[in-house]
Amino acid sequence: MANEAETRLALAKAGDRAAREDLIRAYTPFVLRVASRACGRYLVSGRDDEVSVALIAFNEAIDRFDGEGGASFLAFAEMVIRRRLVDHYRAARRARELPLTEFETTDDEGQPYNVVDIRGALERHEAEEEASRRRADIARFREALADFGVTLQDLVAAAPRHEDARRRAMAVARRIADTPALAQHLRRHRELPLKELSALPDLGVSRKTLERQRKYIIAVAVILLEDLETLREYIKA
Repeated sequence: MANEAETRLALAKAGDRAAREDLIRAYTPFVLRVASRACGRYLVSGRDDEVSVALIAFNEAIDRFDGEGGASFLAFAEMVIRRRLVDHYRAARRARELPLTEFETTDDEGQPYNVVDIRGALERHEAEEEASRRRADIARFREALADFGVTLQDLVAAAPRHEDARRRAMAVARRIADTPALAQHLRRHRELPLKELSALPDLGVSRKTLERQRKYIIAVAVILLEDLETLREYIKA
């Protein structure tokens, strides 16, 4: 099955339209699972716009995947799907953010209405949506951490106390998130790629430090890899 998928992928990248359609059709359940987890709710094809966004992202992943460093195509596709869904929600939010001056004081029939009340209602609605997204992100964060044997309570004690130590740990987590092979190792083995990370001269972090900051680095990497947008404000260096 793996060889068959790799063959379809190679043909699709070479321009074989039938192979591309077969690949998308075969992995549509995978796309739906990833999108549903990313959105925090069950998505239905033909009903939810997010499904179309996710399928387009999967098609994009076919073109962009290069397999460098032995990275998994599905892990790469998942990353692209999650990022495109984040872009989709950002665009939707921007479309709703109309300035107060855009509201007229009368409707089409000449009836007056209170622009301040409308603006307040929009702001309350946005705040409620933001709170809902944050709750969903926290639930996904807790679930993802559990796969590594880490709890939210663990992070209170695991967070580096000094700012420079936190910055170094965040730099390590970002390197993992930005490097498909490292991210794949983290997901597959549920542990930090200590050997590879400690060998990177630009990071300058020892294996001992990596082991001491393991839980914190994993937590930050999870936030980045899972595109937990509402939690990213907590890891700004």
